[in-house]
Amino acid sequence: MPVPPGTRLAAQLDGRANPAILVGMAVLVVIIAALVWLSPSVRSDAPRPASTGAGGVIVPGVKNPARLMRVEVVASYPHDRHAFTQGLHYEDGVLYESTGLEGESTIRRVDPKTGRVLKSVPLPAADFGEGIARVPEGLVQLTWQSDIGYLWDPATLARKGALEYKGDGWGLCYDGTSLVMSDGSPTLLFRRRENFEVQRTVRVTLDDAPLKWVNELECVNGSIYGNVWRRDIIVRIDPATGIVREKIDASGLLTRSEAEGVDFLNGIAYDPADGLFYLTGKKWPKLFKVRFVPAGT
Repeated sequence: MPVPPGTRLAAQLDGRANPAILVGMAVLVVIIAALVWLSPSVRSDAPRPASTGAGGVIVPGVKNPARLMRVEVVASYPHDRHAFTQGLHYEDGVLYESTGLEGESTIRRVDPKTGRVLKSVPLPAADFGEGIARVPEGLVQLTWQSDIGYLWDPATLARKGALEYKGDGWGLCYDGTSLVMSDGSPTLLFRRRENFEVQRTVRVTLDDAPLKWVNELECVNGSIYGNVWRRDIIVRIDPATGIVREKIDASGLLTRSEAEGVDFLNGIAYDPADGLFYLTGKKWPKLFKVRFVPAGT
């Protein structure tokens, strides 16, 4: 009967093998080893497997995909079309608004239902108003590049004090412990309420990539919501890790005629009474009350 293949191979290797066969086998071993090393399941630098995002959508190579959301409009109201909105805060039926541009910046109280400006106080002509946040001592307002912020009395809008810092001032919110500030970079700064010293920082990432230009901020129930400059999106950020957990599509709020001459979406405030948000933009003619719902619903 035929000799089993294993017996034949053993005989060839038993000191009597042809050198050409040995060389061929060595080459074969090298080729197999190279193929194994190139396999994505073995290489440590191979791309990560795809992750499943919202609605079962595959997001290639993303470990922490943001859930996709959209804006659902509940109501809309008039808004001062001349207001270059940089910050919003809602409290007890009143909307506090910070507006920007040198020579035009203000801090104001607004009736959200009618858009009527109840009181407006101008900032020094050289200041460019930015984000605002409510703390127990009053209303804190940032400026863009003046390295100064202001503390206002919410009831009267009388100036109560000032604070100094270095770098751009963009968005601001208060999480009950720290003032959270954005500066146009992917980094959020957590500052002490008492003296504005930086306690810690966190790097914001969207789908595992650094996200810069996070602008107006709103701290809500353990999350940080932020507008993204030049984009019609809002992100919900995990303050512990900086990971964007939700990406909210806020496009299409204005009609084509309403959008003529306006600037970007900017301005987000939370109403804890009904769990809804107020949204507007720079020189927008409307203020919207909205909820955030899963995309596709």
